[in-house]
Amino acid sequence: MKVLMINKFLYPNGGSETYIFKLGDYLKSHGHEVQYFGMEHEGRCVGNSVNAYTSDMDFHGGSVLSKLTYPIKTIYSSEARKKLRLVLDDFQPDVCHINNFNYQLTPSIILEIVKWRKQTGHKCRVVFTAHDYQLVCPNHMCNNPNTGENCEKCLGGHFLKCAKGKCIHGSTAKSAIGTMEAVFWKLNGVYKYIDTMICCSEFLKTKMDTNPLFAKKTVALHNFVDKVEWKEVPKKDYVLYFGRFSKEKGIDTLTKVCKELPDVQFIFAGTGPLEEAINGIPNIKNVGFQKGAELEKLIREARFSIYPSEWYENCPFSVMESQMYGTPVLGADIGGIPELIEVGKTGELFESGNAAELKEKIRHLWSDKGLTDQYSRDCKDISFDDIEEYGEKLMKIYQGK
Repeated sequence: MKVLMINKFLYPNGGSETYIFKLGDYLKSHGHEVQYFGMEHEGRCVGNSVNAYTSDMDFHGGSVLSKLTYPIKTIYSSEARKKLRLVLDDFQPDVCHINNFNYQLTPSIILEIVKWRKQTGHKCRVVFTAHDYQLVCPNHMCNNPNTGENCEKCLGGHFLKCAKGKCIHGSTAKSAIGTMEAVFWKLNGVYKYIDTMICCSEFLKTKMDTNPLFAKKTVALHNFVDKVEWKEVPKKDYVLYFGRFSKEKGIDTLTKVCKELPDVQFIFAGTGPLEEAINGIPNIKNVGFQKGAELEKLIREARFSIYPSEWYENCPFSVMESQMYGTPVLGADIGGIPELIEVGKTGELFESGNAAELKEKIRHLWSDKGLTDQYSRDCKDISFDDIEEYGEKLMKIYQGK
């Protein structure tokens, strides 16, 4: 089978890039042909045989002329269609697997795939993996950055709410462009050509399903994780938070609770805008951004970890990773987080943003070492999909089964 992976970034930039690279490697290891289409960039590490990519769009730099044309190019890209057509004619894919495409590639690429299919008679399925809420919320997050509150006003196609709320970076201009893009493609009906929409959580699926067209196409499939060796290691007396230090991650609420629990030792591993506030709290040790063996050791030795997010998380790898390493999770009951924690076995939940309940749950888990040790042992029974298991399910989607 020939699979064309489409993503605006073709270099390591975030979760969607890790996803397409690992999937591509898996598919190639099973005898399939894989090529990539997206934006040219000095860091690009994958590609296609005709070297056709869209121009690098730098929204934070570039010439004055390029900035003036960006509003048009972020809605519709004739360049993306032309470059993609070169790849389609050469590679002749059986599946076009689309990932993040808005703004840099635009939904116009879907129109080119449809045009190519009609003109050549080649059968090619169009599969889309939703890594965020982009198709139902122009700012991707269902969260108003001006108030910090979760927002569902655009669900159901009411995209004018985005412009009214200045929901994209708090900017009237950017929000207007995002609104125009969403309205234009809603009226165009381009998404009807997508055969299957993969959602990385049941929660994300429920939001996508607010569009009746999408509801006929969505499937929920949690992200895959690498299997790790199970080891029962001695726990140390600290509670771990690892991730971004920002408001939507619940850091304000968590630090407030930390101050009220001076006898509990916390370790924070990460970076972000709220770092200064963290550094001033005596019972929080900030070890900065960690990765690899250092992060693994921190996770494995923690009594338990906390994931206090206050926005609609989808399928946070941190929650899965903690349990894989034998550390239970106290997670916020929001978004896709509850789908990943077996309450009373691999962790517990608290009401997102509820400082009093978070404090109570931390105190409860901290004071009962026997309970957290049992949760830790139970973590060995978790059953997240690895790349092989995920790949088998994906192949059925590719084949239209």
